[in-house]
Amino acid sequence: MCVTITPRAAKYMRRMVRFGEGSAAAGFRLTVKPGGCSGLDSSFTVEEQPQAGDTIIEQNGALLFLTPESCNLLTGCTIDFRESATVGGLVFDNPAAPHVCGCGATSGGAPGVGVVTFMKREAAPTGTCNQTKG
Repeated sequence: MCVTITPRAAKYMRRMVRFGEGSAAAGFRLTVKPGGCSGLDSSFTVEEQPQAGDTIIEQNGALLFLTPESCNLLTGCTIDFRESATVGGLVFDNPAAPHVCGCGATSGGAPGVGVVTFMKREAAPTGTCNQTKG
């Protein structure tokens, strides 16, 4: 399994599927590719079924569909949901990554803590990487 989904992230994914009017069998498709200010660009959609070649992960009641490329980029990561007064959304925690700031720029901090925040629906207009969308 390429990623771990925390209970908070699973709750968020289930909520997006429900609000996206997906059926009980629908899943949360997370697409990650190189790009963006953090080095990764990500988006999500609600889909009724996985596509050919997808990795299907079911954890904590969430059904996640990942393309092979997304799974490769997220290998070893934990997907969590965090919320503060200024930002909220899914984050990737990668213990093998260098320390990064909220937008993903290297900050020279302690190794072993890599957090990339994102929150963007696929059809939404893009903004700064700390901007909450969805």
